[in-house]
Amino acid sequence: MDNRLNITMKSQFRLPIILDGGMGRELKRIGAPFQQPEWSAQALIESPHFISEVHKSFIEAGAEVITTNTYALVPFHIGEKRFNEQGADLIKLAARLARECVKENSAVLVAGCIPPVLGSYRPDLFSVEKAKPVLELLIKNQEADVDIWLAETISSIAEAAMIKARTVVTNKPTWIAFTIKDEITTEPALRSGESVYDAVSQIAGQNVSAILFNCSGVEVMETALITAKQALLDKEIEDQVQLGVYANNFPPIGELHQANQDHGVSGIRDDVPPEKYHEFGLSWINAGASIIGGCCGVSPAHIKKLAELK
Repeated sequence: MDNRLNITMKSQFRLPIILDGGMGRELKRIGAPFQQPEWSAQALIESPHFISEVHKSFIEAGAEVITTNTYALVPFHIGEKRFNEQGADLIKLAARLARECVKENSAVLVAGCIPPVLGSYRPDLFSVEKAKPVLELLIKNQEADVDIWLAETISSIAEAAMIKARTVVTNKPTWIAFTIKDEITTEPALRSGESVYDAVSQIAGQNVSAILFNCSGVEVMETALITAKQALLDKEIEDQVQLGVYANNFPPIGELHQANQDHGVSGIRDDVPPEKYHEFGLSWINAGASIIGGCCGVSPAHIKKLAELK
């Protein structure tokens, strides 16, 4: 693989690298079209200028990597019919909007979002056969406009392995972000039940130049980082793979949570304001993270506080 971009990134940024925050809930907050099951796709379909507005808000807050708004552009959210008829065009639009937002700021990178293509938090729904066509469409229609791949909220080793195998041929660095169980424990696990240690051991390296943890509570991330760091040390690739965190600002998410239902719109926690999120960000850096940002419910105000840690 051509690692030139990855090397450039390490020298370009003063660590930690700051990611953006949660697109969906920020769209809802500013009054953009927003409903289930479409989630953040609704604004893209009806009023795409809101997508650009959110991207720019996170850049102004200090984000150095913005993520394309393709998370909900899968049948799980927009339905099979719309995905088959409009999916490619919507994915291209989301990637183009992100690229346009960074044209005036060459220091900001665009991450091409690869979501859990068959449903968030539901490793039981995953099937390689069903997932591959959706994954192919997401990659094909973003590739021209993105700098790196960011696979988000991945719940199982099998899905991460499928994404790793496909993105390696694009010659773009791939970051895999696992979502983990919202249980405070000394042995952190993916939502599939597989251990974080095993996931990092099997997936890190080659084109996967960063392992992150996202869309889980702030309290469980530090232990996941410590475990991941040990896995990298044991593989002797700790100098080749970065670690990162972008937590959500939701109450704990349980098993069989249905992310595309009306009752799945989680409430925002009021005990993790930007100042508190800043404190957690510092703890993640101390545990080995060099990439930090926010997921669902994390606003530009939260990102601005994280950026103070640079």
